[in-house]
Amino acid sequence: MKVRKLVRSLHRDVGYIAFGLIIIYSISGIAVNHVNDWNPNYSISKDTLVISSSIDSTITTEELTQNLSKYFSIKDSIKSSFRSSPNTIDIFYQNKTLSANLKSKIAILEKVESRTLIRETNFLHLNHPKKLWTWISDLFAVSLIFLAITGLVMIKGKLGFSGRGKWFALLGIAIPILFLILYF
Repeated sequence: MKVRKLVRSLHRDVGYIAFGLIIIYSISGIAVNHVNDWNPNYSISKDTLVISSSIDSTITTEELTQNLSKYFSIKDSIKSSFRSSPNTIDIFYQNKTLSANLKSKIAILEKVESRTLIRETNFLHLNHPKKLWTWISDLFAVSLIFLAITGLVMIKGKLGFSGRGKWFALLGIAIPILFLILYF
């Protein structure tokens, strides 16, 4: 078997194997690139609610917690609560927090929901599993190096690396160098 044919076969097969990991790392990479604009793992929403005038500050913390939960139809189990003053209370649920001010009759309900798929890709991309996943991600990195190098020699002639390909490869090297010069 000729070397070029072997390289093409290996490049194709390694590319097929790497496909799923490329998708995972790409989705997560985009999400993590914008971490200053949004939380890639969780969606956090806040709703402003009006507290009924029938709920007052003279009742116990436990009664107040139960009354507010019932009034706002929050069925989640209560993890804990904190009453920093007679007129304010924070109630912590599994994925929600209710912050109520009995004097102003305003409550803020904050809900935290997992971003399906993106959270899981970040979990893998940021190597939270450790152990065997470290080796898999290292093999993936090596396979990307292999794909990059073998990709250079896939095509012969003026459309290949010896022709216009070298200019595109140089551009691919120049872009990160330019950004290192500008920002590092």
